[in-house]
Amino acid sequence: MEPDELRRILNDPRIIEKILGEIRKVSKKLDHVRIMHVCGTHEHEIERFGLRSLLPDNVEIIPGPGCPVCVTPKLEIDRAIFLADKCIITTYGDMYRVPSNKGSFEHAKSEGKDIRVVYSITDAIEIAKAEEKEVVHFGVGFETTAPTTAVALLNSPENFSVISVHRLIPPAILFLLSQGEVKVDAFLDPGHVSTIIGTEPYEWISERYRVPQAVAGFEPADILFGIYLLLKQILDGRYEVENAYRRVIKREGNVKAKRMMNEVFYVKDAEWRGFPEIPDSGYGIKRKYEEKDAIKRFEDELRGFEYEEREERGCRCAEVLRGIITPEECGLFGRVCSPSNPVGACMVSSEGACHIRFKFS
Repeated sequence: MEPDELRRILNDPRIIEKILGEIRKVSKKLDHVRIMHVCGTHEHEIERFGLRSLLPDNVEIIPGPGCPVCVTPKLEIDRAIFLADKCIITTYGDMYRVPSNKGSFEHAKSEGKDIRVVYSITDAIEIAKAEEKEVVHFGVGFETTAPTTAVALLNSPENFSVISVHRLIPPAILFLLSQGEVKVDAFLDPGHVSTIIGTEPYEWISERYRVPQAVAGFEPADILFGIYLLLKQILDGRYEVENAYRRVIKREGNVKAKRMMNEVFYVKDAEWRGFPEIPDSGYGIKRKYEEKDAIKRFEDELRGFEYEEREERGCRCAEVLRGIITPEECGLFGRVCSPSNPVGACMVSSEGACHIRFKFS
């Protein structure tokens, strides 16, 4: 079956209405339910198709920390900008305008630093092959993009290294539950990330915190079916990880990609924007590949780097990322802060909850 044909079947109004009918039936037997997703693409499709407006009033869908660009700490950006005095820095387009204490990559480029936007890490490697100067790639993303970084590190020229800013989703879910800062009854887990890691890493979280989870794809029927599975679990008193995206995701995930990540990376505690340090939530580069770790490679130069945490006045991006407030509850949203004039990271990235809400509101 061709992808377009499958998409047409999944988006058949009769199928969607049938799933919605089951959701309504189950929801009548439940109190108010809060489901958090941790995927920027889920938020985009939920807003794009107006899925929240189709759900019963007692079923609430809230965005969590599902945007890798949004959760990248200002410290990491400023450190890369500091290195741009000596190196070529490559970064993805979504990162280019994200604010930091030193402005942004875009601001740094306007001041003469050699910062280049690439579409993939392969483009960054091609730049390194064409240049004598050191090239440092700003490696951002969840488990979805980490395998390509790992492969690139093993097949890159001598003048190429990476700042690994990769973050891991299951530890973030665990952290949110452990803090109890926001009431979450169930999690809609991300499709892209789960393609790599599978469903197994979520299982012990459900067991420990007795919280239902479902992995879902990105068509409206996928998302709604995932929501139905979660509501049914709550009604039945179950707390499992169900796979609503079986045509793509396996329990074990992509074994080859995971093997590659395990070869290059080790798991470490990591800071997320809007969060304190989250245990075991980041990928560092292993010692045997430390010549490709820009932080190790430029250790002497970075001794001159100074950083002091500062928050943008009035910006509540941190609370949006943790699911405490909606974008509209931030006083800057749509007034001072917009995609053309972003104050916080959530308004910059195409996967940011504020950017998406502004786009479709």
